[in-house]
Amino acid sequence: MPSTPHNEKHFAASATVRDVVIGMSDGLTVPFALAAGLSGATAVASTGIIVIAGLAEIAAGSIAMGLGGYLAARTDQDHYRSEREREIRETVEVPDREIDEVADVFRGYGMSEQDAAPVVKAICADQKRWVDFMMRFELGLEEPDPSRARNSAATIAVSYVLGGLVPLAPYMLVRQLYTALSISVLVTLLALFVFGYVKGKLTGISALRGGLQTVTIGGLASAAAFGLARWIS
Repeated sequence: MPSTPHNEKHFAASATVRDVVIGMSDGLTVPFALAAGLSGATAVASTGIIVIAGLAEIAAGSIAMGLGGYLAARTDQDHYRSEREREIRETVEVPDREIDEVADVFRGYGMSEQDAAPVVKAICADQKRWVDFMMRFELGLEEPDPSRARNSAATIAVSYVLGGLVPLAPYMLVRQLYTALSISVLVTLLALFVFGYVKGKLTGISALRGGLQTVTIGGLASAAAFGLARWIS
């Protein structure tokens, strides 16, 4: 009887999705809260002022967020390189201890000394394979993509800009302040829900819960900013 092929589907773009989530969620929320807050300051607010302030915030926020993503990825690369150099030194200076650490990994999986011995010997026969094994199974570190820092910075920055333009667009198209605010609220809450829903689908969590979470966070932030600015003014 023919067997049915077992095809496993795994989500393989978690790093890129994480960057999009970081950039888009902040891009939707921060300019949204800023625009709502300025709209609440009736003494100074106008759609022109809000657009200028919003664009300035988007520019500054995208640069700051992109730089943060770049530095975080570079830190991961530097950490991996430093740990790898240390493991290489230890395989030369204290090989017996390192061999025992390889054996410890297999002991942790319940293998007997007799069964683990030939595997340990094969791994330690090649220094690169030995170090690769220690990096992955002792330290839990995977070698970072060399282009990760650049790609992360660009992805976060672009996502922030795209997200930030959503709540700001109504102020660019409508001159009446509170009409623009109402449209901005509706459009942004819808965008937050869609973004959270898609994020949930991609990451395997409840799509509906993901959508409601992002709407709640964005709505609370903008409501707080609007109420505070209204109260102060």
